[in-house]
Amino acid sequence: QVQLVESGGGLVQAGGSLRLSCLGSGSIFRLGAVGWYRQDPGKQRELVATITSIGVTNYADSVKGRFTISRDNAKNTVYLQMDSLKPEDTAVYYCNLRYRWDDYWGQGTQVTVSS
Repeated sequence: QVQLVESGGGLVQAGGSLRLSCLGSGSIFRLGAVGWYRQDPGKQRELVATITSIGVTNYADSVKGRFTISRDNAKNTVYLQMDSLKPEDTAVYYCNLRYRWDDYWGQGTQVTVSS
């Protein structure tokens, strides 16, 4: 069984930074692709960034150049460094692990960016 626990969210002013962490349990964590998604109330969940098991990354256009995803397989942790935050980045951020045909989700962490 895989469990994902996000942390690092909070309230920050526009232009500030936050680093989110996703701690995974289970041996398959380091074998799967991990993604960060976000969802604002009333909107669809959207992809923010992904990283494969070997470190290949992909970003949504809206965060390119501002966010950086990375992983430390020894610690079973994936990070999302968020810089130059904007009010439109406000959302609940979710960690996702995709391994073979299975998807696993964390509970989410709230990020609020004030103007």
